[in-house]
Amino acid sequence: MQQPSSITADIPLSPFAGEAPDMFFGLPMAMARAMALRGERIGHDMAQVRMRFQADQANSRGEVHGGSIATLLDCTLAAAARAHDPAAYGVATIDLTLHYVAAGTGDLIATARCERRGRSISFVRGEVRAEDGTLVAMATGSFKLIARSTASASA
Repeated sequence: MQQPSSITADIPLSPFAGEAPDMFFGLPMAMARAMALRGERIGHDMAQVRMRFQADQANSRGEVHGGSIATLLDCTLAAAARAHDPAAYGVATIDLTLHYVAAGTGDLIATARCERRGRSISFVRGEVRAEDGTLVAMATGSFKLIARSTASASA
């Protein structure tokens, strides 16, 4: 069995715990419900997201489909890109590069860290692991920070 990433211990529990299933770290995102994504931790330029296994997201071998893993990574890296102030920012993905290293089975846990944040662009890396610690995929991405308006930030 491979060891899970040590990054998890450094990420604070989400202040958005208990939010509705169609919310994602304080932002409305109906896809979060459809993809069974749950933001677990965010802060200190890091994020952790769990994706529950759903049979309708499986490939022909019964494993988690690569497209679902890509979505999990995109959402987790995006969360880390705005983790410095998650209520004030949304993001848009500029670039996302993935490397699949093993089949994903069961629930998957993604962690990500913002490596550098400029005035408007964040550079992030992350990984997905199975619950037993098996590394499933790795990714890097760049994200455009988008300040939320006062009205939408308080909604």
